[in-house]
Amino acid sequence: MRLLIALILPWLSFFTIGRPLAGIVCLILQITLIGWLPAAIWAAYSVSQYHTDQKIRRTLGSR
Repeated sequence: MRLLIALILPWLSFFTIGRPLAGIVCLILQITLIGWLPAAIWAAYSVSQYHTDQKIRRTLGSR
């Protein structure tokens, strides 16, 4: 679900993963039509990194 949000509303995805400052920067980038594509790519990458970090924490926490 976060990945879909990252593609449609990139700035909102940063708020869902707990990075509000990056969300504000992304919103400023997304305001321009040309900046929407880099904002969506950045948000999708950040969401995938967030999922990877969560998996690592779960793995290390079970030890």
